[in-house]
Amino acid sequence: MQKLFRDISFKTSRLVTKSYSTSFSIAVSYLDRDIGEAIYSIYGFVRFADEIVDTFHDYDRDTLLTRFERDYDEAISTGLSLNPVLNSFQETVKKFNIPDDLVRSFLKSMRADLVKSDYMSREETDEYIYGSAEVVGLMCLMVFVNGSKSLYEELREPARRLGAAFQKVNFIRDIKNDVELLDRKYFHHTVGREFTEEVKKVIIDEIYDDFRQSWKGIRRLPQGSRTGVLIAYYYYLALLRKIEKTPAAKQFENRIRIPDYIKFLILGKAVMKNKLRLV
Repeated sequence: MQKLFRDISFKTSRLVTKSYSTSFSIAVSYLDRDIGEAIYSIYGFVRFADEIVDTFHDYDRDTLLTRFERDYDEAISTGLSLNPVLNSFQETVKKFNIPDDLVRSFLKSMRADLVKSDYMSREETDEYIYGSAEVVGLMCLMVFVNGSKSLYEELREPARRLGAAFQKVNFIRDIKNDVELLDRKYFHHTVGREFTEEVKKVIIDEIYDDFRQSWKGIRRLPQGSRTGVLIAYYYYLALLRKIEKTPAAKQFENRIRIPDYIKFLILGKAVMKNKLRLV
């Protein structure tokens, strides 16, 4: 592949990441360069698929998602896509041996968003979160361990729990948008009942447990990836704590955010802890 087009492909995925998530982009920037490049490509892929199912309501989203998956398959087969995001992602999949079942599970959850509104049981919620978030954590883990199968297996469960924690925080933060605009209830706890303080506490306790279980995996990550993951970990933990302090009813008024000065403190905390090996 021509080097210039390859560079453009990865720069496009980086631009997508920065445009959609400043906080995540900052975390990725603290990864080693080759690792960060790969993570940008994963984010670009999952962001585009998510965009199809969440925002393209004036188009045939099922056809768009089918075409997106078909174009990915062709990219994997030929080693090239004229879609820069797919092009960078297919290279990352091959370079780091990302299992195909992770990609398919993700696309399965994205397709579920086209037809499913309520997740009625824990099994349904867990299945969706596995496909929409845990497998993304596992894709990133394949990059972080750089092909070490033994380390991947050791860190597999903590990576899943961290991906689940991030996704659940997103769900509880965006509950107003999901319920009122997208007509979706991802938490089985909320189907057929109000989002009360009691329901919110049950969900938040589960998320804290996900964070606790993921911590031992973060400690075992290679040095070149640990700071970036720590930044994301502390950011989402701070977001969860702010959500916990916000009355349930008020979450249907304004989207909860972390102030820039807190983000700066989180950044410093993660960098210093890793540098001093306090993780």
